[in-house]
Amino acid sequence: MKRFWLSFKYVYLGIMLLFLYLPIIYLILFSFNKFHVDSNGDTIFKNLGKWNGFTFENYGSIFGRFKGLTWNNITSGRLFSNKAGNALVLTLEIALVSSVVATVIGTAAAIGINVMKKRTRTAILSVSQLPMVNPDLVTGITFMMLFAFVNSLFGLEISDFVKLLIAHVSFSIPYVIFSVLPRLKQSSDMLYEAALDLGCSPFKALIKAVIPDIMPGITSGFIMALTMSLDDFVVSYFTADSQVLSVFIYSNTQKGKIGVNPALATIIFIPLVAMLLAVNLRRIAKEREYEIQNKKVKLK
Repeated sequence: MKRFWLSFKYVYLGIMLLFLYLPIIYLILFSFNKFHVDSNGDTIFKNLGKWNGFTFENYGSIFGRFKGLTWNNITSGRLFSNKAGNALVLTLEIALVSSVVATVIGTAAAIGINVMKKRTRTAILSVSQLPMVNPDLVTGITFMMLFAFVNSLFGLEISDFVKLLIAHVSFSIPYVIFSVLPRLKQSSDMLYEAALDLGCSPFKALIKAVIPDIMPGITSGFIMALTMSLDDFVVSYFTADSQVLSVFIYSNTQKGKIGVNPALATIIFIPLVAMLLAVNLRRIAKEREYEIQNKKVKLK
């Protein structure tokens, strides 16, 4: 009976993993499928249930002619003549920059919140939770009205890249805060005080002692911010006219459109999986190293 329940656990786990990842595997597989080309020369990516042969053309068709690595092209996401390639590049640019900025601000905020008194800390945490519980629709419309108000009041025309960056940083910061705070609570205040006693300045003690100790939480916050930015649709749709990948996919899945190249989703998915594997493998290696050191101490 015990063996039966053990087998049942593994079968259940396998079914759940298959349920979660089978659509992704299916999408990756059909990203190498040949699709029908219409009379205008456009590839129709609508029929994902019929295998027509293996090809790499779907990946090659994402990027058109390279326009040049200028500042305007970079910030506007118009490095290529193909809209799909531009949407992908803009999405990655916004995700990377906003994740780095949100991680820096969120980590500093978490360190500040951690040393506050209980009543103040509770109030600040409640306020910082608002972007997480606030509906994306409300957040998107709020940013749209904010930028319109700034434009009408000050006559300041903000570029789409800056609009998207401000919006993505704003809703990513709370996820960084709530990833770093638990690690700060596990960390000891004596580490910071010891660094001060050894002659470090407060800033140097923070960089040399506190930051390395909470680095797993900072890494988790960065990954969360990156994932949320790549996943966002509603806020980006209302904030700027430039199309990030999610908005581009939405506009091409409407009636009468040619559909969405499945290679786009694969290109986004693979780097995330690689990054998650690298972070988890690094954590596992550190845990094994810690166990080996503990065993050596016990033997002594």
